[in-house]
Amino acid sequence: MTTATGRLLRYSLDNPDETRPFEQNSGKVDVVNTDSGTIGRAVFEPGWQWSKHVKPIANTESCQVAHMGYLLSGAMTIRMDDGSEETFRKGDVMICDPGHDAWVVGDEACEVVDWTGFADYAKAK
Repeated sequence: MTTATGRLLRYSLDNPDETRPFEQNSGKVDVVNTDSGTIGRAVFEPGWQWSKHVKPIANTESCQVAHMGYLLSGAMTIRMDDGSEETFRKGDVMICDPGHDAWVVGDEACEVVDWTGFADYAKAK
């Protein structure tokens, strides 16, 4: 007879494996690397825009990372390369394919937990 035992693991975004700052002190992403993938929590300060603050790090014309995340605070607009756009706000679940720009809307920082796209996000290439 085989007996299965379950896994029980704990990780903390308050004690991340790595912190990656954005250009011009416009925010950061903290990441934890789990055996099931990387999870990140990003804080995007008011005025942050991917094309201004991450593009110089990523060295691509638009963000080429897929995202699936939950907004803890603030608001962010995402514009796809085809011109379609959506604004996400606190409490929204966001799913976004590669090929986009994004920016913070308003005067409140936007905090997002992303469990898909932060393995290589904002890493110098």
